[in-house]
Amino acid sequence: MGDISGVAYDAVKMAVEHVLAKIREGKKLSTEDILILYLGTIVGDLKEIRADIARLDDKIDKTNQRIDDIVKTLLGEDRRRC
Repeated sequence: MGDISGVAYDAVKMAVEHVLAKIREGKKLSTEDILILYLGTIVGDLKEIRADIARLDDKIDKTNQRIDDIVKTLLGEDRRRC
């Protein structure tokens, strides 16, 4: 994550931890507390999605490399035949 999104992630994480402490203590949650919990789930989902995208990018890069290698091999065989 970039610097700003990392800071934002840490801020949301701290806010969620604060709300979880209120839940453990049996305190009543405000609307803002519930919103923070919801935002925490969204941030967690986005983090997982970013990880999935990074894995897919890696798979795409490896597939492209294999395609390039096959093309080079096939072009090399065609040149030898001529």
